Amino acid sequence: MELVFNYAGTLSLTKQLKPKSIRQINSGDVFIKGGSPGHTVIVVEVAEDKQSGNRYFLLAQSYMPAQQIQVLKNPQNNNLSPWYSVADLVNDVATPEWTFTINDLKTFD
Repeated sequence: MELVFNYAGTLSLTKQLKPKSIRQINSGDVFIKGGSPGHTVIVVEVAEDKQSGNRYFLLAQSYMPAQQIQVLKNPQNNNLSPWYSVADLVNDVATPEWTFTINDLKTFD
């Protein structure tokens, strides 16, 4: 991980990570906006309602260097926060400081 943190940034990772469908979201996936500044949040947990099939997920972030990781609030749904619902997402995934789109979801190979 130290090697990744030293040589990889959001700009290079945006190009290298594999796009993923929001319906297939899993722990370890990331929402990423490449740039300077860019930003990444990580999916730290996913749960599924067995009856409805809807998936829910938690996001976390940190700044460089990666330390003091924080679970993020869901500013779009205070009743569900900190969880996000895949069924509630049309295009945007808003966090307290950044807004991603569902197309910003990527995964490591």
